[in-house]
Amino acid sequence: MPSATDAHRPVVLDRREGPFGEVVLRERGSDFEIIANGCFLMDTSDGRSERLLIDAALAALPAGRPDPSVLIGGLGVGFSLVRAAEEPRWGRIAVVEREQAIVDWHLDGPLGRISGAALADPRTEVLRTDLVDHLRTTTERYDALCLDIDNGPDWTVTEGNGSLYSAAGVEACRTRLTPGGVLAVWSAQPSAEFESTLRNAGFRAVTTEEVAVARGVPDVVHLALRGE
Repeated sequence: MPSATDAHRPVVLDRREGPFGEVVLRERGSDFEIIANGCFLMDTSDGRSERLLIDAALAALPAGRPDPSVLIGGLGVGFSLVRAAEEPRWGRIAVVEREQAIVDWHLDGPLGRISGAALADPRTEVLRTDLVDHLRTTTERYDALCLDIDNGPDWTVTEGNGSLYSAAGVEACRTRLTPGGVLAVWSAQPSAEFESTLRNAGFRAVTTEEVAVARGVPDVVHLALRGE
């Protein structure tokens, strides 16, 4: 008979090597975990802060904006996408995900039980590309950017992601936003340096919203508005 310890021991469901390193999907009890290059990214045990990422961005948009578009950076376990699809006020919902394995886990794997309806929503489009590259090369503009590809500005999954939180990366985000658009960035902890970078780039109403977690410091969402 399996022990209580066995029930909470992670089981690897899939492990792949991609262009950015190793990604692993694990099952722990009734929850799923995504690990990238040995670094824990996220799991399905809670999701409050991933949902706040979407809710806070929508609340910060100027009132009366019809069918606002949102770009979600990172499909992850799907909580942010699901939250966006649950809200009828969003127009286009674009999701950028660079890891084919994560896309597959949602389309054909166990994470589909979380995101299936949201992925089938006609407003949803999955863009298989790197977020940093997309922001620098696309001509699309969005009313909200909701980014969750790292454990935060000070704790990136891969070295190349660090440029997203630099002055140049923040400027790329500002350029991709419509006037009055919202930038929302998830983080496992507050980053005063990133807040300063946002202000120096001309963003206004820079705030940090906290979400309590079971252990450790609260998760946060950094919010900032592009000027009109």
